[in-house]
Amino acid sequence: MPINFHDEKNKGTYTTRTADDTWMRFIEKKMDVHNKVVADIGCGGGIYTKAFSDLGASHVTGVDFSKEMLIGAADNCKEKDNITFVLGDAFSSNLPSNSNDIVLERALIHHLNDLMACFKEANRALKTNGLFIVQDRTPEDCLLPGDANHLRGYFFEKFPQLIEKEVARRYTSDQVRSALAANGFELLNETQLWETRRVYEELGALTQDLLQRTGRSILHDITDSELQELVVFITKKLENTILPIVEKDSWTVWIATKK
Repeated sequence: MPINFHDEKNKGTYTTRTADDTWMRFIEKKMDVHNKVVADIGCGGGIYTKAFSDLGASHVTGVDFSKEMLIGAADNCKEKDNITFVLGDAFSSNLPSNSNDIVLERALIHHLNDLMACFKEANRALKTNGLFIVQDRTPEDCLLPGDANHLRGYFFEKFPQLIEKEVARRYTSDQVRSALAANGFELLNETQLWETRRVYEELGALTQDLLQRTGRSILHDITDSELQELVVFITKKLENTILPIVEKDSWTVWIATKK
């Protein structure tokens, strides 16, 4: 069954890593974060909320609809004094209007069935000329074949029945662009980003990560026994791979400005 973001046992599933240098450098190349007010809508465990603080933002607000996620995020960011968390969602963020220089929505929109309402709310929370970053996977990103770096591709090779579900919940680039334009945004840049997810020094660490379904909502759609089968399948695929294993995911990033 799909991941329950409100379950206490899942509050740490999106807190177990830090934003990779590939993502940090990408953001630095695209915009000046220093002294900016930032909102991270759909912040989960606060990984990217913390990243914006590290990049020099004056204040970052993490927004999530799950109290349990926010508990995990607050603990993850407890050493940062310029981060606050707010209970809200993509349609009603509880952020003040025209208050943010940058709004991030990373790995969020595939959980939503109303892209227009989501982008309308992001526009409301942004200052004029503020930047809106949408990062998610298109169907094309998701269905790239599996290899020693793109481990996600093996999920669909082993369980093709997951493909229909995965594609159905993903927006195409055209859909994202259209929704941005319809909600008062001007698209500045669209980029495919290979973001390093995690580096595994040995195969056992990857096995444990998979078995815990850490940060992988699609794995909540298979049973525990099927998950065991998947781990065996991937282990065999990687048995001759030279360590460490550098896992990467393909993302599409849209950067737009509020007109």
